[in-house]
Amino acid sequence: MEYIASEKGDSTENRDPNSLVSNGTPKTAIDNKPNVDSEKTHMEATESAPCTSESTEESEVCEIPEQVEFTVVFNKVKHDITFAYDASVLELKAHLERICGVPQSAQKLIIKGMARDDMTLRKAGIVKSGKVMLVGSKMDDILAVKSAPKEILEEKASSQSSKEPLSIQKIHRKVLDKGIPPDVMPGIKGVKEPLPPIPLSGMLNKHGGKVRLTFKPEQDQLWLGTKERTEKLAMTSIKSITSEPIKDHEEYHIMGLQLGPTEASRYWVYWVPAQYIEAIKDAVLGVWQFF
Repeated sequence: MEYIASEKGDSTENRDPNSLVSNGTPKTAIDNKPNVDSEKTHMEATESAPCTSESTEESEVCEIPEQVEFTVVFNKVKHDITFAYDASVLELKAHLERICGVPQSAQKLIIKGMARDDMTLRKAGIVKSGKVMLVGSKMDDILAVKSAPKEILEEKASSQSSKEPLSIQKIHRKVLDKGIPPDVMPGIKGVKEPLPPIPLSGMLNKHGGKVRLTFKPEQDQLWLGTKERTEKLAMTSIKSITSEPIKDHEEYHIMGLQLGPTEASRYWVYWVPAQYIEAIKDAVLGVWQFF
C-alpha cells in the first residue's frame, strides 16, 4: 500500500478520497459550475410574460365605433346599410353617392323630417332596422336637364324679354278677374317661409277650379289635387317653375310648373301665397335649378 501511494503522488486528491466523484471529475469543479438550467428557465419565463401595458394600448387603438344597421330607400329600391352611429349625415351622403349614384349636393335624406349635414346619425333619429328615404336625382338626369335643347332656352329668354307680365295677359286675366278666392291661404309679400305641414289649398287652376298642392318628399312626388282627381307627379318630371307676382296683389303669385318642352305643357296655378314660392322651388327642384 505504501508503494501505490508514492506512485500516485502526494496530491490533495490522493490524500482526500472524498474529493473525487465516481467519474473522476474533481468535486470542486462541479460545485463551482453555474446553474445553467436555472438561468435558462428564468429567461424563458421573462420572454413569455405578456406586456400588459402594450396590450391595453393596442386594444384602445383598435376599438370599433358603434355601428347601426338601417335601410335606405331610393326610387323604390332598398339598400341595407351599416354605418358608424356617430358619423355625420354628410359622411353618410358620401357613402350613398357611391351606392346610389346621387351626388351629395343633390341628396335629401328624410328621417324625421329633413336631416342636416352636420347632424350625427344618432341625433338625426336613425335607429336600428329603421328606414331612411333618399330623395334626389342621379348625375345623368341632372346633366340631361342642364343640357336641354337650345330652342327651349331661347323660348324662355324670348318670353321673358318680349312678353308682357303674366298677370295682364288675356289667358290669365280670365282667372284672375274672379278675384282672390275666399278660402285661399293668406299671402305675405317680401317674406320667405318654409312649407307648412299641411297642403297648400284654396288656389285655382287655369279652368278656375280649386286646386291644392301636397308635397310628398318621401315619395319624391308632388300631388295636384282638384275636385275631380289627384295627379301624382314625380318631382323629376317637373323641369322648371315659373312665377310672377300678381299685379296689385303682390302677396300672391302666378306659378307655372313646366311638365314638358313647350309653354303649352305648363300647369298654371293662381293665387299662390308669395312667402312659399322659394320653398316650393327648393322642394321640387332641389339644388339643381338650371332654368
